[in-house]
Amino acid sequence: MMATDTHRRFINGYEGESAVEPGEGGPMTTARDIMTPGTTCIGEGEDVLTAARRMAELDIGSMPICGSDNRLKGMLTDRDIVVKVLAEGRDPSRVTAGELAQGKPVTIGADDDAEEILHTMGSHQVRRLPVIDGHELVGMVAVADVARALSDRPVGDLIDAISQN
Repeated sequence: MMATDTHRRFINGYEGESAVEPGEGGPMTTARDIMTPGTTCIGEGEDVLTAARRMAELDIGSMPICGSDNRLKGMLTDRDIVVKVLAEGRDPSRVTAGELAQGKPVTIGADDDAEEILHTMGSHQVRRLPVIDGHELVGMVAVADVARALSDRPVGDLIDAISQN
């Protein structure tokens, strides 16, 4: 796989030191502190079959959809591929990732604090958030990243919020 700005490798899991828990006198934990840096985007003009193969290769269940300007256009999930393409009898080699990007993607700023991450994940019921610095996609924050960085109580509350229908 050729590496380009649009196709940066997304490494599953957390690499590096644990983030410091927020607290009095301690440094604030930000998305940048706990995110998994770098991502693999699927280009909005690339077909869903290519996306599915890349997701399988990287062993991930979702991937950002990026435009030619390297701006985030949406998120593509394995469920999107199954429900919106395969179940409808559409040919995944003829459906572009951009066709499945609906609405404005939910993101978090790189310098937003842990409280904002928890609030955003809970209110939008998402388990992963693309991390944006300006307009550039710089990483992903997953529930597992938050769990490693924060105490059990806020993470438990987040899981409850995400799991509600």
